[in-house]
Amino acid sequence: MELSTLDYSFIIVFFSIVLGIGFYVSKKSGKNSSEFFLSGRTMPWWLLGLSMVATTFSTDTPNLVTDIVRTNGVSGNWVWWAFLITGLLTVFVYAKLWRKSNVNTDLEFYEMRYGGAPASFLRKFRAIYLGALFNIITMASVTLAAIKIGGIMLGLEPWETVVGAGLITVTFSALGGFKGVVYTDFLLFFVAMAGAIGAAYYLVNIPEVGGIEALMANENVTSKLDILPDFSNKKALITLFIIPLAVQWWSSWYPGAEPGGGGYIAQRMLAAKDENHAIGATFFFNIMHYALRPWPWILVALASLVVYPDIASIHEAFPNIAEDKLGQDLAYSAMLTKLPSGLLGVVLASLIAAYMSTISTQLNWGSSYIVFDFYKQQVNPNATEKQMVSVGRISTVVLMILSAGLALALENALQIFEILLTFGAGTGLIFILRWFWWRINAWSEITAMFASGIISILLKTTSLGAFLFAETTGVFPDWSEYPFVVVVTSAIWLTATFMTQPESKETLRSFYKRIQPGGPGWSKVVDDAKADGEKIKNENEKWSVPQGITAMLLGCVLIYTIMFATGYWIYGRTEAALLLTGIAVVSGFLLIRAWNKMKENIL
Repeated sequence: MELSTLDYSFIIVFFSIVLGIGFYVSKKSGKNSSEFFLSGRTMPWWLLGLSMVATTFSTDTPNLVTDIVRTNGVSGNWVWWAFLITGLLTVFVYAKLWRKSNVNTDLEFYEMRYGGAPASFLRKFRAIYLGALFNIITMASVTLAAIKIGGIMLGLEPWETVVGAGLITVTFSALGGFKGVVYTDFLLFFVAMAGAIGAAYYLVNIPEVGGIEALMANENVTSKLDILPDFSNKKALITLFIIPLAVQWWSSWYPGAEPGGGGYIAQRMLAAKDENHAIGATFFFNIMHYALRPWPWILVALASLVVYPDIASIHEAFPNIAEDKLGQDLAYSAMLTKLPSGLLGVVLASLIAAYMSTISTQLNWGSSYIVFDFYKQQVNPNATEKQMVSVGRISTVVLMILSAGLALALENALQIFEILLTFGAGTGLIFILRWFWWRINAWSEITAMFASGIISILLKTTSLGAFLFAETTGVFPDWSEYPFVVVVTSAIWLTATFMTQPESKETLRSFYKRIQPGGPGWSKVVDDAKADGEKIKNENEKWSVPQGITAMLLGCVLIYTIMFATGYWIYGRTEAALLLTGIAVVSGFLLIRAWNKMKENIL
């Protein structure tokens, strides 16, 4: 596919602006570690919210959505739509707590909540486990999508895409730090949205598709349109709807959707001006992420079923694509090759923007773990601010190189998504409860982390998985693999919790004084402190969790109804769209009232 001068102009201007921002903020970002990783904790909610949205708008996301829609229909997206519940629980319950903690990274939380050698080990181990291992896998998934886009749209070899896209990204990430990431995210968000919406509008109206009405009536598409899965199809109902909504959202650790908040979402909450800005940023992110963005990708995925009904048709159109890179997710990139000059440049710039935003965030976040939670804790406790910034920049480059190497060996986005989900299964409940139940200790988390990882590896790499969960010959139905990991992991860490000693009185009371989590799960600690003549509870601060859960439920109704109303307006189902729009208005009004009551409790 040939790019015009106009296309190249868009891309060159875009690259120039991004690199310019990185150089512009590099001096201030390199001043100290707080500036490099948290921008001095002065960021407003709207800028952090846009940064979260831009970060999760990665090159692999439209590929993943396309893979899901082509394989399981629109309703297949419940595997990630269910994470809205996690997101809003973070907004209305955990954002305030994270900002009050005032830690540099969410892993620093471990030595605030727990004590002794187990807490120290947990912090250092997860710095490498998440900051390096999981982070590299996530970035490799994003880079894999870039490789497929570069291969189909530009005819690039995988290494050419990796070097070209990675070099610019790692340069401005290493120079600009967190502030450079957030500032560029502001630009990247608008470029990415313009490209996604413009591509969807054009591709639905190309002659091969014939417009929205023809698309909705096409025989390849009609069976894929349902927003809810077919309730008569037991397996689809369980795997695509019941498990995500009943189990997955609270039980699984997944990057960007951690129960209780964490990762780069926590990094942005910690960088906020105050608690209200942390809450505002995360709520804004969830609205934009779920209510605004899915439909342009879904429309392109549906249109691709008309133009490329199967993998064979994609391979026929693009014979140069290697066999090990072929998959349903390629259909998104294949459709983009039909864009006209000008719009093609905008869309390519938007995809580059999506890639750079996600990778730069992952690099800065992963590097923060390595610097604060491993290097300073384990290697050089007396490290100067200059040394910490230097290590941050070096680790940024190393993480980029390792993730690029892994990307060259991977095949498709859905495969990685499913592996990461299962790998973190059963650990999520700890991240929710550890703030509100005093009995959870460091051994609870250590046990859950290893149990989940070991069980997942055994099921994925040995005959045990086939013996237990083969579709027709297994002991259990194949859809039960994920719940099995959750149940076994939860049973193991709960057993470990009660078989090990609780955290010391000093550790628990110090945590309570600082965070004021409240609730019945801490009543024993509060009562024991009172009996010892120590006051740890602030009587002026009310327990806001019940109000937070109410707001979470109202927020779920609001965002789901907006998202589904948008879909029904597109489908031309006016009555359903009007009903859902009305419900959205009412739930929005009730949410505002609930939020105003909550703000009264935020000191």
